[in-house]
Amino acid sequence: MTDQIWIQLLLLLGVAVVTVLLTRSTADARHQAIRRVLLVLFVLVTASAVLYPTWLSQLAALVGVGRGTDLLLYGLVIAFLSFIATSYRRMKQQDRRITELTRTIALTQVRQQRAGLPTSDSATGRDEEPDRPS
Repeated sequence: MTDQIWIQLLLLLGVAVVTVLLTRSTADARHQAIRRVLLVLFVLVTASAVLYPTWLSQLAALVGVGRGTDLLLYGLVIAFLSFIATSYRRMKQQDRRITELTRTIALTQVRQQRAGLPTSDSATGRDEEPDRPS
């Protein structure tokens, strides 16, 4: 029984660390609210599974899955796939922002050159055209 208490404490500590990491602020309030509700559900379900391991097996039998560990695995696969999907979407959005910024900088430099104003390249000491031998 004492061995089980140590692993339970270790698992609950892991849940606490994940909870702290997931409560960091995000871009908008709606996303943050949904994330916090899901986080509370995650903490409750995980703590219940750690403290009452037979509960997960009973839930698995109720939904028609053979073992509690299989049910846990299926849940983790779904969570992993949703993480991959949201990360991909976030990466694509970041790529679009970088492209827009690059275009804006390039257009600003061209406008400055046409107006005879110094560009950021000339402000850093870099020549706009390579030196040509005389």
